[in-house]
Amino acid sequence: MDMGGRDDDRDQRGRGLTHVDERGTPRMVDVGDKDVTRRTARAGARVWVSADTVRLLKEQALPKGDAVGAARIAGIMAAKRTGDVVPLCHPLPLDHVDVDVSIDEDGNVMEIECVAATSSRTGVEMEALHGAMICALTIYDMCKAVDKEMVIGDVRLLEKTGGKQYYCREEAAAGGSVSGAVVSVNVSDSKGERKKPVEEVTLVEEKGIEGDGHAGFEHRQVSLLAKESIAKMVEKGLDVGPGDFAENVTTEGISLVDLPVGTRLKVGDSLLEVSQIGKVCHDRCAIYYEAGDCVMPKEGIFARVISGGCLKPGDAIQAERE
Repeated sequence: MDMGGRDDDRDQRGRGLTHVDERGTPRMVDVGDKDVTRRTARAGARVWVSADTVRLLKEQALPKGDAVGAARIAGIMAAKRTGDVVPLCHPLPLDHVDVDVSIDEDGNVMEIECVAATSSRTGVEMEALHGAMICALTIYDMCKAVDKEMVIGDVRLLEKTGGKQYYCREEAAAGGSVSGAVVSVNVSDSKGERKKPVEEVTLVEEKGIEGDGHAGFEHRQVSLLAKESIAKMVEKGLDVGPGDFAENVTTEGISLVDLPVGTRLKVGDSLLEVSQIGKVCHDRCAIYYEAGDCVMPKEGIFARVISGGCLKPGDAIQAERE
């Protein structure tokens, strides 16, 4: 049963959480253990109208007045009240909502786009979708006196950032990239040590992370490891998490080990290039062999910094395909 769930509602070890308990009773997912990150979503909708309606809209000559202005305000209000309408959605404190309405005269289509942003523990897709949908309904209401043939459709998620996985509809349709998200950024004074998660790091071109032991170390300037890889060690009984395998960047939703050397990674504001697959475990990592082979030599990667910038948890990762 899916009653308005968000696609990144999962616990810290990656196990799926459902909106139904063991008795089949609907419930709201507990996201209390998740990290607060910056999250955005962009959603679209369309309203097909007649050519005469397009003319009246452009001239603001509809009997009810300015349809576009009313619809934009309705969309913003709807995004703010999503938790009151969709039963199992979490009420979110929105940092920003914007609704844009444009007219495609060639197709007699009203193009709607709603953008929502929050700093929270769960995604904001439902708010963006609800805003776009109610904006479309308001256009219908404002125009129905002159056009009974209107059609509302193509309500869809266009893009989301900051959750478990970055998503962009245009890129997915084109098949041009694979994407994920940054879970944690981690630093240490020396390479090979367990690293401590920090709120934000600065990547320096052809050097690495400012203040980290890997910085300036040949082509191995930044190390990355997927959270999915760490979960394999957790399943073997080790109490480990981001940074414990000496990786600078912990990711989720992207298979790092499948990226060929030379792959360009857009990570937050920065651009990296995969330079090595596999990372040697140092003596400090011997504890991990208590549970079997360490994941880092097989599944960790190194990268060079092509262009620098800030990087923080929640930032998107995009790997460009050939």
